[in-house]
Amino acid sequence: MLLLYLFLLFTVGPLLELSLLIYLGAHVGLVETVGLVLLTGIVGAALARWQGVKALLRVQRRIGRGQVPADELFDGVLILVAGLLLITPGLITDTFGFCLLIPPARSVIKLWLRNWAKHNIEVRTTSNVSPMWGHIHSQSQQYNDHPYNDQVIDAEVVETRVVD
Repeated sequence: MLLLYLFLLFTVGPLLELSLLIYLGAHVGLVETVGLVLLTGIVGAALARWQGVKALLRVQRRIGRGQVPADELFDGVLILVAGLLLITPGLITDTFGFCLLIPPARSVIKLWLRNWAKHNIEVRTTSNVSPMWGHIHSQSQQYNDHPYNDQVIDAEVVETRVVD
């Protein structure tokens, strides 16, 4: 399925962009179309830079208060993706990029991505401990056979050492 998505992203996407640019060039004019592409790229890059600096300042403020800046970092990643989309020539990518720069739209996209990750990302952990008296192996897996669970398990790790 991932291969299909990559195929669509890297072949069908550019073909749609190119056909839209050719259509606009034929109906509006070549100079106007090129100007529009350049203008959206320049304005988009400036907006992405401005919002990226604001996100970085919010990250620094949260860290200064001793808090984890998860939401601010997520904003920063989406702003980076927006900047990449906006400097890519094309009007479809520019539309998606500008959507990521609008804070209410970005909030909706963040919510959708979080929900998708909760239900589609599988977490597996494995640990091996080899003390002098034997071998201990533990494995924990979370499968997506059942709905997402918000339960938090609080545990304390006790470190030990063997004294001869």
